[in-house]
Amino acid sequence: MGIPVRSLLVASLVLSSIALHVAAARSLDPYKVLGVDKSASQRDIQKAFHKLSLKYHPDKNKGKGAQEKFAEINNAYEILSDEEKRKNYDLYGDEKGNPGFDGGNFGNREGYTYFTGGGPKTSYFTSDDGWQTMGGQGNTKTFSFSFGGNPGAGGGNPFGFDLGDVFSNLFSGGSMGGSQHTGSAGKARPGAKSSSHDSSSVNIQEVTMQIFNKEIADQGITWLLLFYTPNTRGQSVLESVVEDVARSLDGALKAGKVNCDHEKALCKKAGVSIGKSARLFVYSYTTTEKGSLHEYSGDYDSKSLKTFCQEHLPRFSKRVDINQFSFSSNIILNLPQVLLLSAKKDTPAMWRAVSGMFRSRLIFYDAEVQNVSHPLLKRLGVRNIPALIGRSINGEEQLLKDGISVKDLRSGIKELKSLLENFEKKNKKLGSNQAKKPTHTNQPKENKIPLLTASNFEEICGEKTSVCIIGIFKSNKAKEKLETVLSEISQKTLIRGQNYNSGNAVVYTLLDGNKQSAFLSTFDKSAFKSSDTLLAYKPRRGRYFVYNNEVTMEEAERFVVSVLNGDVQLLSAGRKPVLM
Repeated sequence: MGIPVRSLLVASLVLSSIALHVAAARSLDPYKVLGVDKSASQRDIQKAFHKLSLKYHPDKNKGKGAQEKFAEINNAYEILSDEEKRKNYDLYGDEKGNPGFDGGNFGNREGYTYFTGGGPKTSYFTSDDGWQTMGGQGNTKTFSFSFGGNPGAGGGNPFGFDLGDVFSNLFSGGSMGGSQHTGSAGKARPGAKSSSHDSSSVNIQEVTMQIFNKEIADQGITWLLLFYTPNTRGQSVLESVVEDVARSLDGALKAGKVNCDHEKALCKKAGVSIGKSARLFVYSYTTTEKGSLHEYSGDYDSKSLKTFCQEHLPRFSKRVDINQFSFSSNIILNLPQVLLLSAKKDTPAMWRAVSGMFRSRLIFYDAEVQNVSHPLLKRLGVRNIPALIGRSINGEEQLLKDGISVKDLRSGIKELKSLLENFEKKNKKLGSNQAKKPTHTNQPKENKIPLLTASNFEEICGEKTSVCIIGIFKSNKAKEKLETVLSEISQKTLIRGQNYNSGNAVVYTLLDGNKQSAFLSTFDKSAFKSSDTLLAYKPRRGRYFVYNNEVTMEEAERFVVSVLNGDVQLLSAGRKPVLM
């Protein structure tokens, strides 16, 4: 079937119009567009971009020429916020701001039309590498014309019709053939299946107290949350930036918004008060079991916000040197262990994301590997990187998959989740089989945890002891609870690769917090307000750490192993504690 003449004419006009807009934007001096000097710092450039993008954003400014001005601002910021692009412009551009690069081509991806210049690294639309690293500048989408998709999500189509459909008719159907080309101008027709993730599936969810408690609180997923009221300023602009970041980190992060007029109890619980402006928070875990809110106070552009979100992805995976690494034969709760091997210098984003989701079910490691010559890799048959290795609870080490190939962050997380879930199921079967084995009747009874007093302090927590784990109670109920918890932990080997339960390396004891306030004053006394608290004390070094969250069996074991493994920052006691 041929292409309708009307479609050809319309598409021709559209392409000409876009080309004129882009050419016009690129012909302007980016320094003059943002109103900054050529010596301006990145901070100055960000401030100028933020101010102008708020002023000319299509959602707020309906004036004639605002759309074109907004495009100029975005284009200028794309050049000046990237040091390499800025350097190229400074080297090759004339006084009018013409970079002088060769021609490029238009493309359409996730509902956004972008322009790729012919010079080196001049793509004005970038996307995440599936195995991205943390802490860098990070890719972002800041060229804000949204063609197709949800008009309310991306600023709307200034031409009044779906450009994607026209491009689809031109390049994907009729006599031109029906193949799809990723990164070209083609876009799937409505109803057609596409291998790429549709941008319309990323939205900002309205969050209520029920949703927060059920889907967000301590679920292991990182959330970007916008707190607002109907009267706050800049909400629509912030929503556009939040959508952009959520789309860029889709799979590793979810986005939500909280109307503090309707959800007063939730905002009060979160400790968030709203004035004239909306506020942005990331609900994350980093290295703690409990999630917490971290407020974003930077500039409201996608690039800065995305970097902030990346920095707050979970960090439950321990980075190891593959040349010195071996799986531990002694591990907390007898959990399965997994090791990700990649060529990245930092822990990949997708691995950090899944470490949060499985944080209480698996022990995570990751290592940088540039080749497969290491003995461990050879023994397990690893031929390609990235690869995932697991150690089951029965001590068996196995290759879960090598040559892992993913197209984007979302698909990578999905692949890793599937691998980990299957590995977890196998270990549950192993655990079930082990539980069915007959136990020996001559096993030792429950250990009696001694009460720490002035007379036995040197014997129990003197300098011959490496680590003293002290359960501090202020009620009989708390004493019974701590004694049960510490008794069970004391019978387990909790240090990776070393047996700390031999000799006097680590001991467990109880302390009456009501009678021994002088002892507690040696440490941070304000940390011992609850009825049950755990104190890790290293007598030889005079250093300590306090765990004052709810003491459960699982949390207590994790606290102990983190102390023994050196995963917590110990504080100085200042002086030797004294018991009365």
